[in-house]
Amino acid sequence: MTILEAINLSAEYLNGKGIESARTNAEILLAFILGCKRLDLYLAFERPMNENETIQYRSLLKRRASFEPLQYITGSVEFYGLIFKVNKNVLIPRPETEILVEKILTDIEGKENITLLDIGCGSGCIGISLAAKLPGSKIICTEVNEDAINLAKENSVINKVEDKMKFLIHNILCNELEMFPEFNIIVSNPPYVSLDEYKTLQKEIVNYEPENAVTDGKDGFTFFRAITAKAKSKLRKNGRLYFEVGEGQYQKVSEIMKDNSFENISVVKDYQNINRIITGELY
Repeated sequence: MTILEAINLSAEYLNGKGIESARTNAEILLAFILGCKRLDLYLAFERPMNENETIQYRSLLKRRASFEPLQYITGSVEFYGLIFKVNKNVLIPRPETEILVEKILTDIEGKENITLLDIGCGSGCIGISLAAKLPGSKIICTEVNEDAINLAKENSVINKVEDKMKFLIHNILCNELEMFPEFNIIVSNPPYVSLDEYKTLQKEIVNYEPENAVTDGKDGFTFFRAITAKAKSKLRKNGRLYFEVGEGQYQKVSEIMKDNSFENISVVKDYQNINRIITGELY
């Protein structure tokens, strides 16, 4: 079977299983198996696949047909120009979260020696991306999950920023922040999907991504309340708090921040024109 034949058959198979963008998925998985770029496949359509490649490819196609996310199958994802390892212990970084990173970098342009706390860091994509762009920064990342912390540490080494970072196990819902120093910035992309909404999400999320990284199991605002209330004691004067929020949550989160003395609250929309990033300043 040639590469072109394999792609055509695989795309048809995935499409029949209800996988969106079936051909793209088929090409990405085959490029992963062959250790090449997806574009390179187009230059080798007539190349025959050997038996080992075919067996591996079929195995990965079966996993994708069961709605396992591509990123977990390949074990990595690109985020803000960097490569991050991902697995079932962490949420897969989304393009929308790159907007959060960009907003922070824009707001602190020209400032030096930034101290930052990333609460619920997952793969470490936010903190590590910022560390890569901020010389002299000191960044602490927290997670409740030891496996997630270990993966984030590994990602900091892969992206050569481990000397700027510290990773700690900490549960913001159960513990205060007394053990931490003061920060210029506190940021979080918390579990903000309500339990009711979670039940309606696509199979890739519900069946594979860690539930406690997606939903708070309640109304979707649990972490916004806890983080906002506790951040006050650890932000320096003119320090800023940043959140990624879900669709329709901006107004409520804005009220939570105002109730906790945050001012100059602003929002950034995502690529679908949804209010996605919210920030406020503490005077």
